[in-house]
Amino acid sequence: MAVLTEPVTRERSALITATAFVVALSLRPALTAVGPVLPRIGLDLHLGEAAQGLLGTLPLLAFAVASPLVHLASRRFGMERAVFVSLLVLALSSALRPYTGQAGLWIGTAVVGAAIAVGNVLVPVIIKRDYAGNVSRATGVYTAFITGGAAIASILAVPIADAVDWRLSLAVWGGLAVLVAVIWLPRTLSPEPMPAASVKDDTPPVSVWRQPTAWLVTGFMGLQSTSFYLFVNWLPTIEISTGGVSERATGVHLFLFQVFGLIGGLSIPFLLKHPTNQRAGLMTASTPILVALLGLLLAPQLAIVWAVVGGLGQGAGLVAALSLISLRGRGHHETTQLSGMAQAVGYTLAAAGPVVAGYLTQVTGGWSTTLIVFAVLSATQVTLGFVAGRDNR
Repeated sequence: MAVLTEPVTRERSALITATAFVVALSLRPALTAVGPVLPRIGLDLHLGEAAQGLLGTLPLLAFAVASPLVHLASRRFGMERAVFVSLLVLALSSALRPYTGQAGLWIGTAVVGAAIAVGNVLVPVIIKRDYAGNVSRATGVYTAFITGGAAIASILAVPIADAVDWRLSLAVWGGLAVLVAVIWLPRTLSPEPMPAASVKDDTPPVSVWRQPTAWLVTGFMGLQSTSFYLFVNWLPTIEISTGGVSERATGVHLFLFQVFGLIGGLSIPFLLKHPTNQRAGLMTASTPILVALLGLLLAPQLAIVWAVVGGLGQGAGLVAALSLISLRGRGHHETTQLSGMAQAVGYTLAAAGPVVAGYLTQVTGGWSTTLIVFAVLSATQVTLGFVAGRDNR
């Protein structure tokens, strides 16, 4: 592997930061716009709760399939160009999927997931490449932009659907992806920048799939993603069913979930600063999710409180998971492979979440069993945070 030694200029570094953050802004709206209007989609297209859960899961399955392959495209075409193409695909699939019938919705949603997977894997690696000395803080800002995009889509989904229909509330985010692609385009026209610090690849030739640490990282990310997509896809329905919350209010609650995720993501990096021990940060990030799930189970009338608490945990948890990938990866090529592995296996686990939630609710006739199951999974995440938080390699 090549030795990377040329520093980027301060101006180039600022440009890299800004454009990476803009890409982050486009990585969640196509997903979080679905939850608030999912009942309308189900009614219009005759989808039961299990099918609605599967629709929410489909992007995660696409993440799982596409993520391990992203490093191949990155090596062949470069990270900058791979991200650009993924933005174009995201724009096209987002715009077309609501208007091409039920089959088009399913296929388009899968393509949306595959396109987002490219950014999920590569943008954190780009950040590590250019900010090797401050990965956690840069990851926190990156995650804040992801959360901001998700929050905007959540709060606007129902008003757009009320003004026009649910189809436009999904399709409109293709326009954002086009704008981001235009902003990103100049980066594809010049060689990729070198990292800010010299990085010598002395990693032993051991596949990440055979590294115990990689599996701990993967497990943590998988459980974090599982609870995140439970909230994104089912929180509005849970609140309507158990707390008597109105549809419009659930959109506001999901918006607050995303906004407080931004706050959690920006707050957690200072607990991840230790070079070899991040236990405090990982466990602090995981605990609010457990509290929110138990709160929805035991006091559903306080749904807005649990949306806020869950948001804090999800934002902090995502930063913790992505930072863990960067901190445990040695060299940006291994980090790309670790990112692909963690997201492939992690999202395979997460993909089952919305479907299992829908199935359990349909079979049991309520949300209590579902919330108990996911609370147990969240407690497991807290435990994994303790184990994975110390680098024992």
